[in-house]
Amino acid sequence: MPAGGGTSQTAVVRSAGGRSQKASLVTAAAAVATMLLLAPLLGLMPNATLAAVVIVYSIGLIKPSEFRAIRSVRTMEFRWALIACLGVLVFGTLKGIVVAIIVSMIGLASQAANPRVSVIGRKRGADVLRPLSAEHPDDETFPGLLIVRPEGRLFFVNAQNVGEQINALVQQYQPRVLALDLSRVPDLEYSALQALMEGEKRLTERGIVVWLAALNPGVLEVVRHAGLEQQLGRERLLFNARAAIERYRLSGRPQGRAAPNHPATCLRSMKRDPLPRTSSSAWTTRR
Repeated sequence: MPAGGGTSQTAVVRSAGGRSQKASLVTAAAAVATMLLLAPLLGLMPNATLAAVVIVYSIGLIKPSEFRAIRSVRTMEFRWALIACLGVLVFGTLKGIVVAIIVSMIGLASQAANPRVSVIGRKRGADVLRPLSAEHPDDETFPGLLIVRPEGRLFFVNAQNVGEQINALVQQYQPRVLALDLSRVPDLEYSALQALMEGEKRLTERGIVVWLAALNPGVLEVVRHAGLEQQLGRERLLFNARAAIERYRLSGRPQGRAAPNHPATCLRSMKRDPLPRTSSSAWTTRR
């Protein structure tokens, strides 16, 4: 990519048709010639004229269509783009880019600290598993079986938050079996692993059985090294969420029905499995 010594210089090179690094050699030669031959004449030009030259060549770098395209895809990245633009205008190119990088890192850290945790249901009449949502009010769940799927790397920053979300879902659905679908978890850090093991023990004390499904190779290795595999037993480590459903059905539990706490039907009065409630947090751990 042919480039100059700054944003406006790069714009000049591009507008002049530069296609290779040879353009930089031509630019350097022209700069040397200008300093040697034209400096006395250019020194007589007012600064406003030089500023106008920079503005003319830089205005083409601002493309509102790119901002609209970014906004149509992701609102967060649109905000980052606006912050980067304002940072460059206020602080200059390099400092503005640094501001944009810092804001982007803060946004990414916020996403990592608040991963999505979904309740998984099955599309009625099809072998399709997906998160429950108001868009699919007819999706089925299995009374007594709660399938929860966290998404993203689980580590010390988000372990407590994920635990609280899972605990809230357990309180809401009151399952006999909690199946954690870890297919979207690429890595399990030590703090999150400890929270998982402690949560499993507390849920077991409350009479709730915990299954782990769809463990990625790295997560499975961590589980084995920590002794959680022996703690659970191989019968509670399942290949995927479908295997968990099949295991639950073969255990003599009721067949599937519409989710009693589905987002689109939460206002309906539906029969729920009688289980004692408790306010203890089974999945929350503090460092």
